[in-house]
Amino acid sequence: MKFAKGTTILIILLILFSATFSVQARIGDVISSFPAPGHFSTGLTFDGKNLWVADRKTDLLYQINPKNGAVVKTLPAPGFSVTGLAWDGSHLWAIDDKENFLYRINTKTGEAERIIESYTRHPKDICWDGKLLWVVDDKLDLVLSIDPEDGMMIDNFPSPAGNPDGVAFDGEHLWITDRGNDMLYHVCPKSGLVIGALHAPAPYARGLAWDGKALWNVDYQSDKIYQIKLDDDDILTRDEGQARKLENTIDFRNYGPGEVTELDVYIAIPENRDNQELLAPITFEPKPTDILTDHWGQKVAHYHVTNLKSGEFFRATMIVKARVYGIEYFIDPHKTGTLNDIPDDIKKKYLVDGKKLMIHDPFIQNLAKKIVGDEKNPYKVARKIFNYLINHLSYNLKPVGGWNTAPTVLKRGTASCSEYSFSFIALARAVGLPARYVGAVSRRGDDASLDEVFHRWCEVYLPHYGWIPFDANKGDKKRPADQAAGIGDTDRRYIITTTSGGGSEYMDWTYNFNYHWKSKDKCRIYTEYYGEWEPIEE
Repeated sequence: MKFAKGTTILIILLILFSATFSVQARIGDVISSFPAPGHFSTGLTFDGKNLWVADRKTDLLYQINPKNGAVVKTLPAPGFSVTGLAWDGSHLWAIDDKENFLYRINTKTGEAERIIESYTRHPKDICWDGKLLWVVDDKLDLVLSIDPEDGMMIDNFPSPAGNPDGVAFDGEHLWITDRGNDMLYHVCPKSGLVIGALHAPAPYARGLAWDGKALWNVDYQSDKIYQIKLDDDDILTRDEGQARKLENTIDFRNYGPGEVTELDVYIAIPENRDNQELLAPITFEPKPTDILTDHWGQKVAHYHVTNLKSGEFFRATMIVKARVYGIEYFIDPHKTGTLNDIPDDIKKKYLVDGKKLMIHDPFIQNLAKKIVGDEKNPYKVARKIFNYLINHLSYNLKPVGGWNTAPTVLKRGTASCSEYSFSFIALARAVGLPARYVGAVSRRGDDASLDEVFHRWCEVYLPHYGWIPFDANKGDKKRPADQAAGIGDTDRRYIITTTSGGGSEYMDWTYNFNYHWKSKDKCRIYTEYYGEWEPIEE
């Protein structure tokens, strides 16, 4: 067979495009999609070979070929408002949100061979875990395990985010859709904790199904069925980003009457990271005395000033132009190995003690062992510490607080963001898990804004993945989804300037800025440091 030259080129381009798309597909990406058989699709499940989808308008259950979306078979729905489907290995289960019945259907005959009450208020979907049925109910805001013999509840926990619409079981964990924030949540069925989250492929995610390798989702608004990739080493999701200009400034005033004989100012210099890309070389006003690097690898602009007399003033500014991204890492706890899998050089550097940590203090040692127990999986160790902090600390700087030591903070029960970080690092290092902190300047609301508060949080080293954010201060929320947002996520409002394992010869235990001064006679000193944000026109 002969092809025209243009046709041949087109075919080659299509093949290359297809191959490129396949290579670039990562966790959370849509592998394939096709139209749903109806326009009011709700429940979805997989029977080992084909998909099943329910449509509440046609009152039909469709068996679908997952390769091309072709309808293989249809069955009449057993109820008038089927919202969820599940497959138990031999029979199809359906749940109706009007009658609140569960139906076990013989797909060969279409007969509902068992009909039981679900004892839920407004069931939206069901799945099968090999022994029990799971139901999500958006009115009760619950995820419930159900006895398939009589429909009675075995256990329950709150839904991740308040609007559960779909549920599937992947062999170990649940997947739950939430229409309110268009997310797919990976949930531990024992605790209800959210392990991770992916963005839904379309605006109104309903039923979910698991085929052994990929997750399937039917969307009520787009009327499509999507196959979603879950097994990939590319775990980073990054939004489109925004170009920003940040001016980091420190002002130092000597009101006298004495003289500041020496002043050393340090400004932490940001670098490219997953959440930020520098768009131009960083500039300084005035030019620094020198650029230094501390033993953690943190670069700082250093200013050395002498003889600052009464009434004199010194200002230093760092100007950064960067594209700032919101990022999310999707972590599979099984891939993080054990504490023994952490490289020796990482352990040597990030298991040391520090004056804010006091990891050898008996209180820290005993508390860390109590929290972690015999757990050796690095993710699970970090999550236990994270959970403890959000349950036992609250953000409050009064009546005392700021940058106290970890034992003091943990006994007191209140903390600043820095004290959440010191406490997390101390407990993690006490049980052999490397941890460090990052410090950032935060955009506060409007694109043009001023930050005088700043923010610090932790990163944990997880084998197979590297350094992953754990922000217990951010995760100190009520809802499981909001708690999980403190793990693996960095919002699109930060430029991280500082990465450190603790005390630094230049930055001490501070971040963003630091200074030291010497004086002769009495001096009243006033310092101010702030970050000013502006959008960059593109």
